[in-house]
Amino acid sequence: MSGRGEQTQRPCLGDVCTTCSDEAVPMRLVKLLPGELALAEAGGAVQEISVALVSAEAGDLVLVHAGEAIARIEHAAAQTGAELGEVPDE
Repeated sequence: MSGRGEQTQRPCLGDVCTTCSDEAVPMRLVKLLPGELALAEAGGAVQEISVALVSAEAGDLVLVHAGEAIARIEHAAAQTGAELGEVPDE
């Protein structure tokens, strides 16, 4: 039994958000914009996202959910770059 004003935390199941069933997507920051916004790219598509919750700069890889960068990915594996549609340097 929970009292008024208390929130019940739902467990995370699988790779999707329990609130909206959406997945977080790794994206590369292309350019920081005013107002804690940025242009981010994944698979050739560029979109404007919020970076208010993370400390990141252009070139960083971030995890994006619902248009919000929720984490900076510190050590991007080669596979992650391939998922973003990046071509390895030759």
